[in-house]
Amino acid sequence: MKMRLLMKFRNCFLNALLVLTVCAGLVPVAAQKPLRVLVYTRNYTPDGKGYVHDNIASSVEAIRKMGAEKGFAVDASDDPAVFTDANLKQYSVLVFSNSNNEAFTGDVQREAFKHFIEAGGGFVGIHSAAGSERDWPYFQSVLGGKFAVHPVMQTFTVEVADASFAAVKGLPQKFAWTDECYFIDHLNPDIHPVLVTDRTKLSSLDKMKIDPSGFPNPLPLAWWHEFDGGREFYIALGHNKEDYAKPLLYGVIEGGILWVMKRGN
Repeated sequence: MKMRLLMKFRNCFLNALLVLTVCAGLVPVAAQKPLRVLVYTRNYTPDGKGYVHDNIASSVEAIRKMGAEKGFAVDASDDPAVFTDANLKQYSVLVFSNSNNEAFTGDVQREAFKHFIEAGGGFVGIHSAAGSERDWPYFQSVLGGKFAVHPVMQTFTVEVADASFAAVKGLPQKFAWTDECYFIDHLNPDIHPVLVTDRTKLSSLDKMKIDPSGFPNPLPLAWWHEFDGGREFYIALGHNKEDYAKPLLYGVIEGGILWVMKRGN
């Protein structure tokens, strides 16, 4: 009888201990939900004349490789129907990779995007993503600005403005880069530039349809900020499809994704 009572007490004690350790997070009840990223690439204009980059497949391939290396799943789509509250709950980060013009077809999708950001979701914009949703101020605030214009493709000097930021750690302080150098307006005052260039040293600015002196100098090319509950990172570089296999651009994009995922600094 006494032995039965001791065994019963022991079993109760062990069960209680198990509950306490589970509650403390020491013993997982189920496997942790894997981190998942949605790469969105929609390009659309009503007249069908919007520019569609040929780098989209290369950028998606690069991000899939990052996911395989860093332990996050990657889905890719150009279908705005993926923007529902229920569907977006499975993602940690939205990457708008060379999307352009109208990203959404209705306000329900815009609201789902907004809810995702408000819930703490991460956002990364690459290159022409700055030309998406040009008439929606909220999207511009999330990305950090709105594409205005770029001069002809050329080689220019990029400078690291904040070497402490995770995505640009290890880069040379200055490096030459051949790309479209984006001039972006409607800049969110909260952005923290991490890559910049001296716009006065760019060529063919006289051929642009706007006055370049109305833009900041140095000109921001990549930045981070925190807006409306989420973390956001944007890089204006990335026009050339070959560059997504280069360690420099690959590393910056990967670092940006990890940072908004809160796996960086």
